[in-house]
Formats: sequence, structure tokens, C-alpha cells
Amino acid sequence: MDRRKAQVPLVCHGHSRPIVDLSYSPITQDGFFLVSASKDGKPMLRNGETGDWIGTFDGHKGAVWGACLDTPALHAATASADFSARVWDALTGDELQSFEHKHIVRTCAFSESTTYLLTGGAEKILRIFDLNRPDAPPTEIHGSPGTIRAAVWHHSDQTILSSSNDTGGVKVWDVRTNAVVRTLETKSPCTSVEVSRDGCYITTADGNTVKFWDANHFGLVKSYAMPRPVESASLFPSRGKFIAGGDDMWVRLFDFDTGEEIECNKGHHGPVHCVRFSPGGESYASGSEDGTIRIWRTLGPGSEEYEVGGEHRIRVGVEEVARKVEGFHIAADGSTDNGYKQ
Repeated sequence: MDRRKAQVPLVCHGHSRPIVDLSYSPITQDGFFLVSASKDGKPMLRNGETGDWIGTFDGHKGAVWGACLDTPALHAATASADFSARVWDALTGDELQSFEHKHIVRTCAFSESTTYLLTGGAEKILRIFDLNRPDAPPTEIHGSPGTIRAAVWHHSDQTILSSSNDTGGVKVWDVRTNAVVRTLETKSPCTSVEVSRDGCYITTADGNTVKFWDANHFGLVKSYAMPRPVESASLFPSRGKFIAGGDDMWVRLFDFDTGEEIECNKGHHGPVHCVRFSPGGESYASGSEDGTIRIWRTLGPGSEEYEVGGEHRIRVGVEEVARKVEGFHIAADGSTDNGYKQ
């Protein structure tokens, strides 16, 4: 691997405890956004490009394990250890709905149509809430082998992928029948499940392995052994590369076709719990046990280039990165000039 100058990431402070989940919105007319889940119980919304803090969703009484944004980035959803999943107005920060559970909620996901919310957690039950009828009982899907770690929609909301803390494999559920129609076999529990933005690949992380599956036929396409145990992996939007992070505090960039390590980014001071590519691929974010989010450039041929969607390149110098970091500040009491609630 060629030696490269160490990359200077955008460092986003604000959380007081480990960050356990990150999720980007699609690109909207106002840009794209990043929501973070943390054990401090204070999910935060940020500008996805600069990392600038927009607001904090205030109301949970326990750790927040999962967070996501809907397609137009108008609503956020969170999954918490306080036995609830909540839906928020992403423009005002107001809580819109709270869905009570009987145990810890670990994951949540908006449907592509944005009309349904999927949740899962320690009850070992997948629930689908109709956001147009919030008082109606949810659809429940039973049969998960253990605490649900990850759950995502697939095939235009016709299928659900879920993984468990207790056993290996990813279950593929048919929403019409509430039955398992396929299992993607893995030796270790999958700590990360991601469907690529073009809907062609499923990326999983289990133990020391990152796997890529055909999202239509569910066959294994590629499997790469990692240098260390990985907790999260994400595929570049145009599939040329992927990222992985885990217990060694480093965020690694790999070649998708060969599995060769392209870059190793150091800077976190604790295990990396989540990594995600931005929707255009010009950058990627990592969340760590150290309570920080770091946004890294996706390097092109030159050390000062972002590679955006594999087609266009925007030159961004180190001084510009430093300027953005310096301009991002949250006061000691959590107050700021804009945003909604702390």
C-alpha cells in the first residue's frame, strides 16, 4: 500500500457518550443530512457535508441505539433503551409520535414510502407502525432468534432484512406473509446490515468478515477477511470501494474488487461502532466509543480531492477542512446560535 499523508477529518463534538449509530439522508434540495444515535440519549442532526450541528432531539430517558431520517429528510426516528421509538419533526425538533415497547428498542427504519416505521430490539419482535394511523396497533413479525440488532427495508418495502445479537445470519422476511423466505448465512452475528443506495447489494459485517450479497437473488458475491473484528461496513455508492470500522479504533478504506486496503484513517480514541458513506460518496462518517463523529474525505487520485459519486471531483484543501472544523462549536452548556433543543 502506498504511503499517504495522514488525512485531517472534520471532527464533530457534542455527544457526551459513545456514538452507536449514524444515518445519512438522501440528497435533497437543501443538501443532505446526518443523524447520530448515542448512549447519552441525545440524538443529533447535522449538516451532512460540513458536520455542523443543526439540533438535538430532546425527550428520551435512556440511551438511543438507532436513528434514521426519512427520504425527504423532514422527519427523524430514534430507537431507545427507554422502551420507546419516537418520530421527530426534523425542521423544528418537535416530537411527533412515541411508540411504546416492552423492552429496549435497538433499531428503526423508515420505509421508502416514508409511511411506515420499522422497529426491532430485545423483545425479538419486528414491528411495523403505520405513521398515517399512529393509534392503530402495529403489525408484528415474530420468529427472530434473538435480540434484533439491525433491521432494514428492501425491495420497495416488500421485504425486511434483520440480524440478531445471538446468532449468525441475516433473515429475509416477506412483509406480505410475515415469514422468513431466505437466510444469508454468516458464522458470527451480523452487527451491520446495509442495502446499497441503488438496491443492488447488501453489505454485512460479522466477526472479522465483510460480505457483499446480491440484493435480488441473495447469493454471496464477495467475502473479505478484515485485519481486526469489524462492527460496521458501508459500500461506496458506485461500488468501487468500501469502508469498515471496528475494535482497533481505525477506519479503513478498501478496494471493492480486490479487497486491498487503500487507506487507514487514525484519529478515534475508542472502538468504531458505525461507518457510513454519504449519499454521493464524497465523504464518509464514523462514530466511536470516544463520543465523536469524524467525517473523512473519499480520496481521489490526488490527496486534496473528494471523489463524488465516481464522476465529478471537487477540490477541497486542508485549509478549508480546518476552517470548517474551527467554525463548528457548541458552548459548554450546549447552547448555540441556531438549532432547536439541547
